Formats: sequence, C-alpha cells, structure tokens
Amino acid sequence: MIERVKMKSFVLIAIVLFAGVFTTSLRGAETSDRKPNIIYVMLDDAGYGDFSAFGSPHVKTPSFDRICSEGMKFTDHYSGSAVCAPTRCVLMTGLHTGHCRRRDNTAKALVQELSATNGRPLVFLEDDDVTVAESLHSAGYYTAGVGKWGLGNPGSTGVPEKQGFDYWYGYLDQVHAHDHFPDEIWDGGKMVSLPGNKGGKKETYIPYEQEAKALQLIREHRNEPFFLYLAVTPPHGAYIIPTDDPAFAMYEGIPGGTQVQHYAAMVTRTDQTIGKVMDLLKELGIDDDTIVFYTSDNGPNPPFAKAIDSAGGLRGVKRMLYEGGIRAAMGVRWPGHIPAGKESDFVWDMRDVFPTLCDLAGTEIPNHLDGMSVVPTLMGKTQRPRQMHYWEIHSPFQQAVRFGDWKAIRFGTEEPLELYDLNKDRREKQNVAKSNPATVRKIEAFLDSARTDSPYFPAKAKRVVRRKKKNK
Repeated sequence: MIERVKMKSFVLIAIVLFAGVFTTSLRGAETSDRKPNIIYVMLDDAGYGDFSAFGSPHVKTPSFDRICSEGMKFTDHYSGSAVCAPTRCVLMTGLHTGHCRRRDNTAKALVQELSATNGRPLVFLEDDDVTVAESLHSAGYYTAGVGKWGLGNPGSTGVPEKQGFDYWYGYLDQVHAHDHFPDEIWDGGKMVSLPGNKGGKKETYIPYEQEAKALQLIREHRNEPFFLYLAVTPPHGAYIIPTDDPAFAMYEGIPGGTQVQHYAAMVTRTDQTIGKVMDLLKELGIDDDTIVFYTSDNGPNPPFAKAIDSAGGLRGVKRMLYEGGIRAAMGVRWPGHIPAGKESDFVWDMRDVFPTLCDLAGTEIPNHLDGMSVVPTLMGKTQRPRQMHYWEIHSPFQQAVRFGDWKAIRFGTEEPLELYDLNKDRREKQNVAKSNPATVRKIEAFLDSARTDSPYFPAKAKRVVRRKKKNK
C-alpha cells in the first residue's frame, strides 16, 4: 500500500509541474489563457430515449436540447457501466470496468469480510486510486460535487474529500440516495441534520437543495477555474416530486400512470435546473469560459422503458449490457469552441472523460488510464476512434464489446458470443455470430486480455440462470 500511495503522489506531483508550465489554452495564444470552467451533469437512470433531442415524444428537456443545438450532440456515447456505482468509478478513475476497483454496485466475493467493515458488501475507492478531481485540483481548479457520490461512505478512504474534491453536497451512499427527503445529508465533509425531514416530515426536497447549492457554488467561484460535478439524483430512487411543482402537472395523462408522471416530471425539473445553471453562466459573464457536458449514468428501469420507451427503442435496460443499458445521450456545449448544431456518431464512453478534462485544463494526462481525450472531436476535428470498447458487470456476469459497428455480448467466459451489426440492427435483434466467424474470433481474442482479476468481482465461466420460484 505504501508503494501505491507513493505512486499516486508521484502522478499528482507530475500533474502540478506540467500545469505550472502550461501557458496557452485551447482558445489560442492570441486570446485569454484562462482555463475553462468544467461542468459535468449526470442524471441518474434517465434512459437514452428520455430526452426530446433524442426523439422522446413524452419527456420535455429544453435545456438538454439547447446544449445539443448550441453545441454537439453525440449519438454513440456510452456510460461507464449499466448501473450506478461502477459508472461513477469509471468516470472518476478513467479505467473501464475490467480494470477499475468498483465493477458493480455490490461485491460478489469476500462478501462477509466487506460487510463486516463497510456495513454492506461495498467496495470503496482507496488511497492509491487517482481521480480526475485530484488531477484538476492539482492543476489549480476548485473542485466541487453535488448529488450522489457512491464510491465511499463516511469514515472510509473513498469519501470525495479524500479523492480530490474540495467540497461535496449530497449523498455518499447509493441506497441513502433513494430517499429524496432524508433526515440528514453530507455537506462539506460531515453529515448534517435536516430537521424538516425528521419524524416522517417532508419539508426539504433534496433535488431543490442540489439546485440551490450548484448555483451558489458557481457564484462563489466564478473568478477562478472550477470543476463542478453535478451527479444529480433524479429520476432515480423513490419516484417522487412535490405535486405542486409545475413540472408534475405537465405530465397529466402520460402513459403508465402516476409513477411515470413523477418520473417524467423529475427529468424535466432537473433539466430546468440545468437551464438555470446556463442562465447564471451568462449572467456572470463566464458562459464563453465554461464547457458543459450533459448525460445520464446508465439505462432506464423496466417500467419506464415499457411505458414511454425510455430506452429509445434500444434493447435492454439498466443492469444489462445491451445498448439500452449502456448507450447514453450526451450533449456538450462550449460557445466559440465546440461547433454549434453538429451531430456526431463518434464512439466514446465515460472512461474518456478523465483524459478529456485534463486536456481541456491543459494538464498532463496520467499514462495509466484506459481512456483517451476526445477534445479533437469536440473541436470539430477528425479523430481516430478506439478499436475496442469494453464493459463488464456482475449482476449477472456479462461482458460486452463495441468494435466499429459490431456489438458483442456474452454471459460467461465460456459462453458463446452474441454478435450484432449496429449499422443494420441497432435494436440487437439478429445475432449474426455464426455468419461472421472471423469477427467473433477477433473479439474473443480481445476478451482474453480485456480484464484483470478482481478479488471482489470474479468472472463467471457459465451463464447464471435465475430460476423463478414456484408458487406453493
């Protein structure tokens, strides 16, 4: 462990030295060399089809649509995983789920040992994990997060303040984040009581507090480069929004009933928060100095995929590595830098965020990352894509690969590979593995070395079949 901590310190010192000699920005030497502010917005469980810019006939997201029209819309962007915690681990560490520490919400091995120390079989970030927040902090950024962290509970090495964040407001534990009216919340390194929610009262709706905190942080740090990670909690958790919120009335009569009405209203109300953020950037005169990313962490839950096609016509939902579980709507806006109104089918995923933000900040990209900077693509230039994209998840065990227009998935290391041609079959209905043996062999060869062993997330050789319980 000592050697690993030393390596982490070495990486961060190198970043500081590199940042110290950085004298020009992406704007060019003839203009201001101020490092751009970075805002990364990530909704929780909103599907690919829950954004009007991506074709939703039900859910209204004017702020997301504005980002796409004034910036770049990415049709082939992917989450880090098909579920909450590993997606956040990929985003923070720049490592895909075959290499990162947290590969599913809960561990599948050493369960008793982890439960004894962490309360549940949770795997937290450790001292030797290097995060994008640490790299940006070392490059001179104020680093703040609002919403759900999910990578370390109070008292652990994984709390955000020990992983590069100057400040965090919201939830550390992913289960705690299911409650939008909790009686306590993490605020600035400690749990703070919320009297308005004590004893079953529901006076403090945390999504409203997240909005207020985000706007406050932008105002307070407008004169220095900042990284604001808005890991907002809606529309996940308890599907609830105050019924006197105007967004709730917008969805009267939506297919699926009251639960779907709450869900859609939560998406729209959160989108309104991002609209307020964008308005504030303009009011403060820092709109042109700020790049905004806007996406979701994984695919939707089944009720919403069924009622309002939240998966956007794609196969699969949350916890599945078919397209509906991992393809994520993405819009990126930076006035004067990112071409406005451009749609891109460049394939990238959340492991690429870490190196991309380092590139934007003009600081060194750590060489151990799995990701690559997509700044050339963001600036409208041609960029060679990664040959193979990899995901794994463990509930049940699955592995997936995106290789050009090919998409492969298997449910055990000794199970046959399913293969789909996304150019002709984006819904993954026709398995063409038998008619493309050379492609199957190439992907299988890649899978042989795509992952490293994890003591908490062992690979499974055979597909795990969950049998339905018989009624007695």
